Amino acid sequence: MSSQTLLWIDDTTPLPPTHRALGPHSDAPGLLAAGGSVTPRRLEEAYHAGVFPWYSPGQPTLWWSPDPRMVLPVAEFKLAPSLRKTIRRFLRTSGCEIRIDSAFRRVMEACASAPREGQHGTWIVPELIEAYVAWHRAGRAHSFETWIDGELAGGLYGVGIGRMFYGESMFTRRTDASKIALAALVAFCRAHGITLIDCQQYTQHLASFGAREISRRAFEAHLARALPAAAPAAWTYHRGLWGQLGFEPDPAAPA
Repeated sequence: MSSQTLLWIDDTTPLPPTHRALGPHSDAPGLLAAGGSVTPRRLEEAYHAGVFPWYSPGQPTLWWSPDPRMVLPVAEFKLAPSLRKTIRRFLRTSGCEIRIDSAFRRVMEACASAPREGQHGTWIVPELIEAYVAWHRAGRAHSFETWIDGELAGGLYGVGIGRMFYGESMFTRRTDASKIALAALVAFCRAHGITLIDCQQYTQHLASFGAREISRRAFEAHLARALPAAAPAAWTYHRGLWGQLGFEPDPAAPA
């Protein structure tokens, strides 16, 4: 076990530098600090440093900076033939559309209730929902949503700062609806010069889309370039963005 000790903070204490995170031989590798409230102001500080909150009901706020870091380079996104076929059908079907930020709270709540492999309960606790919804109103947090026949069928949410997108969580209510939302996010990122999507920690599911691990140092070097860059002028989606993934939407289909 590592001899490192966890730093406890309150709302007036700055987050410690990320090299203070617990190391690979500790019980919680990547854990940086504990304590304090989750507020838009604290989230702004945290995400600029590549830090995020992740904890379960009944625990104090836990702040993380994993090393290595799972990321999805948008140029390396893998679109399986089966998903390509599904998206092509989605684009040609009336009543199917991608929206951004039309139901942010609903997306977060759906992610909170979605089952997770190997997990019981959720880390998206009510105070996190309220903090991210407030941050969404400030223009930082965004949802990519798959709508089918007027129903929210799946989606994801995350954080956009400069030319950086931090993915947080996904959910689906219909087959492949969350995957369609992820593909739409990749297309949006390609169109707006966002080259990397943060995925936080390794999962085989994310790896199947081309995500891979990089060192904390490499991740923070990318943040230093991406965060000061100009952000997308508008977080809106239009069908032409699918061209970033090689699709040619049916001109007869609804816009």
